[in-house]
Amino acid sequence: MTQSRPPAPHAPARDDSGQTPLNGALQVPADWRDFFALTKPRVMSLVIFTGLCGLLAAPERIHPVLAFTAILCIAVGAGGAAALNQWWEADLDAGMKRTAARPLPQGRMNRTDARDFGVAISAGSVLLMGLAISWLAAAILAISILYYAVVYTVWLKPRTPQNIVIGGGAGAFPPLIGWVAATGEISLMPVLLFAIIFFWTPPHFWALALFVKSDYAKVGIPMLPVVAGEQATRRQILIYAILLLPLSVLPWWVGGAGSIYGVSAALLSLVFLALSARVGLRDRTGPDDTMRPEKQLFAYSVLYLFALFAALVVDRFLPL
Repeated sequence: MTQSRPPAPHAPARDDSGQTPLNGALQVPADWRDFFALTKPRVMSLVIFTGLCGLLAAPERIHPVLAFTAILCIAVGAGGAAALNQWWEADLDAGMKRTAARPLPQGRMNRTDARDFGVAISAGSVLLMGLAISWLAAAILAISILYYAVVYTVWLKPRTPQNIVIGGGAGAFPPLIGWVAATGEISLMPVLLFAIIFFWTPPHFWALALFVKSDYAKVGIPMLPVVAGEQATRRQILIYAILLLPLSVLPWWVGGAGSIYGVSAALLSLVFLALSARVGLRDRTGPDDTMRPEKQLFAYSVLYLFALFAALVVDRFLPL
């Protein structure tokens, strides 16, 4: 029977860089679970899925080994960007309840190892993508990594309440990369898939930000609920949900997808809009001060993206 890893003893110590671990815990040697946690595996699952759907929905097929390699590169590249994000934001993560249990705030590894790990697997994923698939797909993968690790993490997130709007492009790249890996070119359809995730990201993330805004306020991150208030954030969620509805059915309207996708996209987006309206038109000054509608919208938004891209693949292989 495998034994679980014992927690780090709670006594101050210094890491390789001479810094005291962020939560004062005694640092113990990192194991594979800590490095795996740096890749944000739950987030990576959505990245892998949308990248795979982009590849499968493309009009051209590639060898299964090459397809697996392309998706592996997307996953590893996303994991490398996530590791660099946690390296840069280690101090902020230590101050937030939602992220305080991550390896760096807990003192389970030093920041230099996290940085080197992120750089190594990011560079390796881009190089493998270029050598095995195409340099165009590799270039887009490199842009996506830099967009998340530098543009969003270093520049946008600590400076503007529109961070998640502009930074939403970072998570929108996987289906575009998957499509380009299969076809070798950029066309209208993968751009539309990119746009769908781009407009989905603000309501998805702001729904989360509404019920963890105290965390962001505590560490000085200017998320929209902290800077503009809850009501302004709710209105923005509703606006983006309204824009997402016609955008989600555009692949069918332009002939890039069939009726299975078109009907699915319309129904899924109508539910998304209804849940967003519950949040957007809600006034929390009344006796009901729970965050249940916001949590429901956040949970559904994840299901929405999985279901929407699954419908795209089903439509590709079972056309009506």
